[in-house]
Amino acid sequence: MATLKAGDKAPDFTAKDQNGNTVSLSNYLGKTIILYFYPKDDTPGCTAEACDFRDNYQSLAAQGYEVIGVSTDDEKSHKKFVTKYNLPFTLIADEEQEIVNAYGVWVEKNMYGKTYMGTARTTFIIGEDGIIRNIISKVDTKNSSQQVLDLLQA
Repeated sequence: MATLKAGDKAPDFTAKDQNGNTVSLSNYLGKTIILYFYPKDDTPGCTAEACDFRDNYQSLAAQGYEVIGVSTDDEKSHKKFVTKYNLPFTLIADEEQEIVNAYGVWVEKNMYGKTYMGTARTTFIIGEDGIIRNIISKVDTKNSSQQVLDLLQA
């Protein structure tokens, strides 16, 4: 599993989005990307995070930022999530856990004493050159876009 840090080149990936379109990270070179990993579509924390990015999407886009969400849910689940909450950005289906592994966010988790593998909620800010600028590992789901803006404007 990768342990990425600021200054590393962001691992490229190619996967399907919520509409079945093939998307590669390299398609976004020249833009600052907010690549956020979340555990599951339509769960309370993930919905709060997605809706916070949605509510602030116009101001992020106006500053040249591109928001991309990644989870291990399939395209159909992403499509329902996007439709239900009117999300204006791309969600990537990583059913084979290739992207979460490349970014080092597929980790052992523990809930109610049961251990399982899952996605660690993490946000990567990737510069126009494909280099990771910042990594947010303690994501505040209700204020995730403000966390990103605070770092980008620092």
